[in-house]
Amino acid sequence: MDIHALLRQAVEKRASDLHLIAFSPPLFRIDGALHPFGDTAVSGDDLNDMFAQVTTEQQREIFQRELELDFAFSLADDRRIRCNACLQRGEVSLALRLLPPRIPTIDELGLPQLCKDLITRPRGLIVVTGPTGSGKSTTIAAMIRHLNHTERRYLVTIEDPVEYVHPNVECAVSQRELASDTWSFANALKHVLRQDPDVILVGEMRDLETAAAVLTVAETGHLILSTGHAPSAAQSVERIVDLFPPHERPMAQARLASVLIGVLCQALVPKIGGGRVVAVEVMLANAAVKNLIREGKAHLLPNTIRTHASSGMRTLDDALIELHRRQVITWESVLAFCQDAEEVAKLASRGQNKAG
Repeated sequence: MDIHALLRQAVEKRASDLHLIAFSPPLFRIDGALHPFGDTAVSGDDLNDMFAQVTTEQQREIFQRELELDFAFSLADDRRIRCNACLQRGEVSLALRLLPPRIPTIDELGLPQLCKDLITRPRGLIVVTGPTGSGKSTTIAAMIRHLNHTERRYLVTIEDPVEYVHPNVECAVSQRELASDTWSFANALKHVLRQDPDVILVGEMRDLETAAAVLTVAETGHLILSTGHAPSAAQSVERIVDLFPPHERPMAQARLASVLIGVLCQALVPKIGGGRVVAVEVMLANAAVKNLIREGKAHLLPNTIRTHASSGMRTLDDALIELHRRQVITWESVLAFCQDAEEVAKLASRGQNKAG
């Protein structure tokens, strides 16, 4: 099989992902659902051949040693593909994410306008969180695109792998990839200040060493962006703090409270008529939010977000209800993606009463 031909088919069908698993037909993820392509199952030999088509000898050596590999490559039209290779039942398995051919703008994605303000802040920490496949990388790319067209700064990204390639427009952009340009997020962060950056993107705070380094760099007065996989802004705070040993968590809470400027938690929701739309929870680190983080009371953050809606904050449930009111998504989608079904019913009822 020709993996490039499969990817062209995926592009034509507007798939977001291509999954290649031994003993199964190729699978396209379209609007969040998996669809088989044809009836012919992919064999182990097919997968070995397709894996070889898109990797270098060095990458294959890493895969043989680690049994896992994250990498990216470009198609003939410069569309970037992010890929994870792993083993299942002794055979290679590939999960390929098709990134948009161009970096979209904040407006095109329908993101909150305050994203433009957050990305132009001079210092602090911005976290974009959400489930796998919720568009976090695209949101960050759009924010960087806005910065790149409005400010003159030096941006360093540390990614695993490099996904969107950013040209130098107003900003100078240096993009570093794990394994080929640096050994780890934490190791790169130890030396990044010597590179005189203004803005730093850290692909993910996935371990204690990286989280500690991110807080340290943010405390030096730089703007840091990173991602997580928590399903809410409050849980994102908890997961960062929980990376630290119990005896260090009070200090981690204080450090996080001092540098955090905002958390965006998002989900991609099916639209009426096809396609998907992003719903975004917004938590801004005002005095009330910082106090709760410092005191280890993250479970109270959702209520604080609701009571500060006038400043631009909103819960994911509020974002979903707003999309429903605009007839962008169905009520079934609201219930499928919301965090608190009972609260959603109350909010929807309150909105209908106001409208009446």
